[in-house]
Amino acid sequence: MPYFIYKVGPLNILEKLGIAENFKDAKRLANEHRKTLLPNSGQGVKMIFAENELAAEDTLSQPREGETGLIGDDY
Repeated sequence: MPYFIYKVGPLNILEKLGIAENFKDAKRLANEHRKTLLPNSGQGVKMIFAENELAAEDTLSQPREGETGLIGDDY
């Protein structure tokens, strides 16, 4: 299974940046893209190990357990 590298923008908009066959290449590619991001731009680069592009995007689009937001008394 390959590693997919995505830029995650505001509103969780995904932009595929590349694919790598091993962790070392994926990490190098992700770090190269992170260097090009402007500070405080609200964007980030994420790397995910998935069976295919659809599975990668689906996983990245789901909220992670433990993430907080404006729910209940949290605000």
